[in-house]
Amino acid sequence: MTVLIWLIIMIIFLIAEAVTVGLATIWFAAGALAAMGVCALGFGTFAQFVVFFIVSMVLLIFTRPFAIKYINPNKIRTNYEDVVDKTVKITGRVDNINGTGTAVLNGQEWTARSKREDEILEEGELARVVEVTGVKLIVVKISPEERES
Repeated sequence: MTVLIWLIIMIIFLIAEAVTVGLATIWFAAGALAAMGVCALGFGTFAQFVVFFIVSMVLLIFTRPFAIKYINPNKIRTNYEDVVDKTVKITGRVDNINGTGTAVLNGQEWTARSKREDEILEEGELARVVEVTGVKLIVVKISPEERES
């Protein structure tokens, strides 16, 4: 391959990085730069691809975790995944057909919907969160057996 081809590949990866802004392709742009250097030194296509792959993978594996941690340290995490499998108390009748339902989780009231369309949960019942969709808790009724364990 020629230096110009590696330059074009590097520019494509840099443009993709600028568009995504997620540290996704910068490592491959650096790999293309290294391969371009190897090409300029007169090494063959196989050596260029090996250098491209090795440099890209080493940078991806060893520098990406560091970069993600320190480039955007103030990123707010919602941790909504943490509420899955939590027990909630139903505070307003959960009825998907009528579009009603609320539940309290960690002292905050959430909109709640049943996982099963035909299941209605009454105020005061306990339910388990199975997923979060937007700002709604998707819940299933806790069976008597689950309450005892």
